[in-house]
Amino acid sequence: MSTEAPRDAAARRSVLSRLREGLAPNGDDTRPHFVVCGSDALVYTLAEELAKSGHRIRLTVIAPTRVRSDVPDLGQLRTIKVMRADRLDERTFRAAGLSGATALALVMPDDVVNLHAALCAQAVEPDLRLVIRMFNSGLGYGVSGLFADCAVLSDAAMAAPAFVAAALGEVAPTYFRHAGRTLYLARRADVHERHVVCALTATDGEGQLAVLPAEPSSAAARPEDLVLAEATGRPAGDLVAAQRLVRARRRRWPFAMVGRAIRGALSRKLGVAVLITLAVTLIAGAALAHSDHVHGVWRSLYVTLLTAVGSSDVEEKRGAVAQAAQLVLTIAGLALLPLITAAVVESMVNTRLALSNGRTRHPHTDHIVLVGLGNVGTRVLRQLKDFGLDVVAIDRNADARGAKIAQRLGVPFIVGDAGLEETLRAASVETCKALVVVSTDDVTNLQAALNARVLRNDVRVVLRLFDDDFARRVQDAFAINTSRSVSRLVAPAFAAAMLERDVLATLPVDRHALLVAEVTVAAGAPLAGRALRHADRPLSVRVLGLSRPGSQWVNWRPDPAHQLGAGDRLLVVARRAGLRALAEQAAPPPPPLEQARLDTAH
Repeated sequence: MSTEAPRDAAARRSVLSRLREGLAPNGDDTRPHFVVCGSDALVYTLAEELAKSGHRIRLTVIAPTRVRSDVPDLGQLRTIKVMRADRLDERTFRAAGLSGATALALVMPDDVVNLHAALCAQAVEPDLRLVIRMFNSGLGYGVSGLFADCAVLSDAAMAAPAFVAAALGEVAPTYFRHAGRTLYLARRADVHERHVVCALTATDGEGQLAVLPAEPSSAAARPEDLVLAEATGRPAGDLVAAQRLVRARRRRWPFAMVGRAIRGALSRKLGVAVLITLAVTLIAGAALAHSDHVHGVWRSLYVTLLTAVGSSDVEEKRGAVAQAAQLVLTIAGLALLPLITAAVVESMVNTRLALSNGRTRHPHTDHIVLVGLGNVGTRVLRQLKDFGLDVVAIDRNADARGAKIAQRLGVPFIVGDAGLEETLRAASVETCKALVVVSTDDVTNLQAALNARVLRNDVRVVLRLFDDDFARRVQDAFAINTSRSVSRLVAPAFAAAMLERDVLATLPVDRHALLVAEVTVAAGAPLAGRALRHADRPLSVRVLGLSRPGSQWVNWRPDPAHQLGAGDRLLVVARRAGLRALAEQAAPPPPPLEQARLDTAH
């Protein structure tokens, strides 16, 4: 570790030098060079995020000859260079100009491919900032120690909590810890006012949502507004909701189990026949016991059962009512025994067919139906089971990434097309708590959501779609509870990691991703010598805390009139554009030649 620290510091200084001074090691273009490699939705959203970041960078995207059909044409991003290559090796990276590049993002959907590419890239450019996408957290931890300047991120791990919280009707459980405090996202109604650190949203009387507003007055604050709060030992909203759901299911457990057993054992016609026969048996038995003046529940039951199974003699001296009851009871008993035998046989056959066809053995109630067991779906499955919730999983691929995990966790796994009504019926979507659709096929996801609404119009639907604008329009047009784009949720974090920003967390708020970051004021920066209030810009940047030079202590309630000096560190929550503008104000002015070139460019 001691030998890697100097190398890490040198690499970081090299990257920051290129970003701030715009010096390239070769070529006439002095802009820092960024390279992104990928083949699915994330490669496009990350490239778009970097292209619109406002930084003067060169951006090269390496993508396979054939990419997923839901990935937009990379040529739409006119400021980037697109290179097609089916293998990420040294030859490809040299052709892409990786030598002397500032940062490389490897966002292929395969962990091994990303690791191999990272090793090849290090051979081409040792002082390279690497941002690697990894699904396997254990492998990611090991990979991060192989490279001097490396960030390993999991898009599935970052996005899964948002889908889990949406399924339970709660706020996404987003936490981060800094300077001895744990801060998290919450509704204003769920936290005490003294624990609120910063308002994140505010709703006006017309329903318009403002992100990062100025602190509202007590009268203007609304319970549904989102805030950044300090954790004080109280469980998060999604955990409380999950516990409430589990307790409610346990209260109904005995009755639910009996109902499930009956429905699983009997078909509709056989069930009706059994119920009618039982009713006739009970009525005839009660009539016989009354006519013979039999007293007591046990004696009445004894006479009824023995008569039903044929253990009765001809009684000529009995009255007509008793004889009729005895006759009906004997005939009903002859019918009841074969019906019970048929029910047992049908139950065994149905169970075997269900196991062979991948269907659930019995109907479920108050469960979560999860469609898609890919990277994100597997993470969602684990978190739902950690909360003790009942889950039924669906995937059209029997060898999906999460299939073995579902089997190990005892989760019923249906192999089939979730876009078909019969598949959703097999998962008991009519009685589920929520439907979470996170497969990688937008058409299947939307079709599953719409068909679920046909089967039950009030079911909570959480939908994954690639395009964020399409997701918003679908949510409004079809009254979908929540629709999210995974790549849109995580792209800001990947971009921030490439730009070497000190980003501590990414907060999903409405359809935005807010960044929590530290910004250091440099000597000679435009912000140096000005009051702290000039750094706080509602709807763009909100200051959370202030640290003085050389101190790790954070003042969580700094004086707005404090005069900023060199070395002061601002802890802020900001939009992407707001963070960029604040970083420019906190950085030293560029050299005269660079400033003249910037002025000419503008």
